[in-house]
Amino acid sequence: MPASIKDVAERAGVSIGTVSNVLNRPEKVAAGTREQVLSAIAELGFVRNSSAAQLRAGTSSSLGLIVLDMANPFFQDVAKGVEDVATELGYALMLCNSDERGDRENRHLQVLEEQRVRGVLITPVSVGSDRLDALRRRGTPTVLVDRHDPRVDCCSVAVDDVAGGELAGAHLIGLGHRRIAYVTGPLGLRQCADRLAGLRRSVAAAGHDPDEVIEIVEAPALKARIGYEAARRRFDDGPPVDAAFCANDLLALGVLRAAISTGRRVPDDIALLGYDDIEFAADAAVPLSSIRQPTIHIGRTAARLLIEECDRPAAHAHQQVMFKPDLVVREST
Repeated sequence: MPASIKDVAERAGVSIGTVSNVLNRPEKVAAGTREQVLSAIAELGFVRNSSAAQLRAGTSSSLGLIVLDMANPFFQDVAKGVEDVATELGYALMLCNSDERGDRENRHLQVLEEQRVRGVLITPVSVGSDRLDALRRRGTPTVLVDRHDPRVDCCSVAVDDVAGGELAGAHLIGLGHRRIAYVTGPLGLRQCADRLAGLRRSVAAAGHDPDEVIEIVEAPALKARIGYEAARRRFDDGPPVDAAFCANDLLALGVLRAAISTGRRVPDDIALLGYDDIEFAADAAVPLSSIRQPTIHIGRTAARLLIEECDRPAAHAHQQVMFKPDLVVREST
């Protein structure tokens, strides 16, 4: 059985109140007594029950982070940025994966609220989530990550995905491509729709009809295997395209595998452009051109905004932070 605070007090020959002071207000305890208590803690292997202390105090030192797909390196980098700041400022992080499912997201929100986390960072399946709105109304600070919310009742940190789509389109059109497949996850996801909007805008700005230049290849998820399957089906059907812009790098890596397996040369037969610039993009069989997002910085910024709201609510002002993406050109285009 784990050692209790009573066991520590008996071993050190002091009161339970003295042990509590050593743990919570050490400056109030004489140095000699403090050393006795710390020695007893070390001998017994005592671990304090922070959950009980936080429950009594009505506060927590934990934050929740809910992401769409923990297998996606983009979210791994965002989580690293969040955890760096949380650790630096004395918070623990509870990481949850919604797997792009609203029911799982709602369950995670419920559990995090039951655990009395201090605040929640979330990339929601849908910005208009009733469960998320209810969490905010009940007083739990939240920050939207990789989502822009025009409302002013919470902070958000995102990247201008319309601008990212424009960069992609301008690059491909500038290289002379006129038959572009946009390989995307569900267009109900805001990022996918915004990147398409930017692509259409850049094609139109170059004097071409987006409906004639762009073919939408919509897949059920933003995963490499899904990109491979979608590309194989597309390569077997319809007129050839000379370029593909993918809504993320995982899809692009799948399209790259499909192209190679069907004898297509990248970029000679088909140029390929991804989005996110994950670590693997530069190490692909054909190094992948991509639209870069500042992933770790997104996580760090979101964490700082949330902790500021948790620690200094009266001084906190909600912010909607929007970063600009960059084009990284490699061999695939």
